[in-house]
Amino acid sequence: MALPARLVRVALLLLVALSFCAGTHHAPREFRKALDSDKFGLVVRRSIAEAPADINVTTNSSFILAEHRTFRKDPLNSFDRYTGGWNISEVHYWASVGYTAYPLFVVALLWFVLFFLLMIGITCHHCCCPHHSYSYSKIAYALSLILLILFTCAAIAGSAVLYDGQGKFNSSTTTTLDFVVSQANFTVENLNNLSDSLSAAKKVDIGQFLLPPNTLGQINEIQGKLNSSATDLATRTSDNSEKIRKIAKSRIALIVIAAVMLFLAFVGFLASIFGLKFLVNILVVIGWILVTATFILCGVFLLLHNVVGDTCVSMDEWVAHPTEYTALDDIIPCVDPTTANETLTRTRDVTSQLVNLVNQVITNVSNRNFPAAATPFYYNQSGPLMPTLCNPFTADLSNRTCTRGEVTLENATQVFRSFECQTKTVSGAEICSTVGRLTPRIFGQMAAGVNVSLGLYQYGPFLVQLQDCTFVRDTFTNISQNYCPGLEMHSKWVYIGLVLVSTAVMLSLIFWVIYARERRHRVYNKQHKPGPMGGNA
Repeated sequence: MALPARLVRVALLLLVALSFCAGTHHAPREFRKALDSDKFGLVVRRSIAEAPADINVTTNSSFILAEHRTFRKDPLNSFDRYTGGWNISEVHYWASVGYTAYPLFVVALLWFVLFFLLMIGITCHHCCCPHHSYSYSKIAYALSLILLILFTCAAIAGSAVLYDGQGKFNSSTTTTLDFVVSQANFTVENLNNLSDSLSAAKKVDIGQFLLPPNTLGQINEIQGKLNSSATDLATRTSDNSEKIRKIAKSRIALIVIAAVMLFLAFVGFLASIFGLKFLVNILVVIGWILVTATFILCGVFLLLHNVVGDTCVSMDEWVAHPTEYTALDDIIPCVDPTTANETLTRTRDVTSQLVNLVNQVITNVSNRNFPAAATPFYYNQSGPLMPTLCNPFTADLSNRTCTRGEVTLENATQVFRSFECQTKTVSGAEICSTVGRLTPRIFGQMAAGVNVSLGLYQYGPFLVQLQDCTFVRDTFTNISQNYCPGLEMHSKWVYIGLVLVSTAVMLSLIFWVIYARERRHRVYNKQHKPGPMGGNA
């Protein structure tokens, strides 16, 4: 049972989050080749299933998302109960959730066929039986008028519910989409910031002190992967959000339906009241088609409502069972905690290397007074000694508290700038002409080293959150708690409004014909009622 891609996107609005989750998954996958190194690597596996063979990983492959909610009849499996839970890649899931809307599709089919046969029968009767009976019942006349007024009022109420429901559903949809896009943009911004830090690291050459060649090569490659991932994520987010915004404009169709059905009910009521038989007949044919289409739309929105509910429950359960293997893991694969911790260890290791490199320059070059012959280490450095840079990690990469006299990564660039001297060129070399411990060139290189250290220090944990899906779980929790209730309630209002207006107009159509007939017979009987002397009145 294949559904159009657009319907799937609308039905799974909440899972637009997966567009950026897929992007965040894509980023670690892009990292894989560049990050296998011992010195600078974010070692990532696509999922627990891809763990090395020598590592024992215990998972519960039988955990089913939204198991009780999705326990529905499956028309593709002899109408047995579907037991696979929420799984958008499973055709039986779509068959079972589509089956929940079958009563509305059956009503649409029966209405279309039976009313068509009824119109054919009435036409044949008028053609084959030219002698008409003008029997008249006051009870039938009054009852048909009362019911016609009642169903017209119901159609007006249904149109109002539909109009209000579509407005609130569109508002919930837009708010949810904006939140998801903001989360995706936040991810892209962080990836770009980390990429900028890595770009600066490529230029690190502090007073003839360099990072190891293998680390420089890894930084180059990782930066390319980061840029690729950020670009891919931004493109996916933009494309998917634009598609969903276009589909969300279906609210215009709902507004048109509400207006047309309201107009049809009102005009049909007036045409019946005033006995405009020809106009009533035309409106009956138009209404017959519109009611069929609206009942089909009712079924679609009921399916949408059920899928939204299934998705919200699935997100809740996925967040609550982080170690279980579920259908969502096929879409948002997360690495195991061991791999995530290894990633954090690698980022801490490189941060520590960069800090040590900066401190080597400060201790062995900038804070020493070399003789003029000791080029290139001599550049007439003088003045107060520079403080060393605080390494946020110990030798075993655990957290470390800065000691007195050290500067933190956050304010190091500002502090080091105060030690910058003015220079002049002597024999092609940059020499301080004022008091200071850093030439502008060395300061620039040192600032680059500080910036990349700060970037890795700040964004390393964020990368881990992307890899172990902490970021995704937090996003899903937010959506489930703050956005799912509105989406479920307002999608329900839409299909209730559609059902109400469809049913009311359907019954109104019937009573247009009945009342118009009773009114015509009543007028005929009044005109041909025998007078006091036996004549016609």
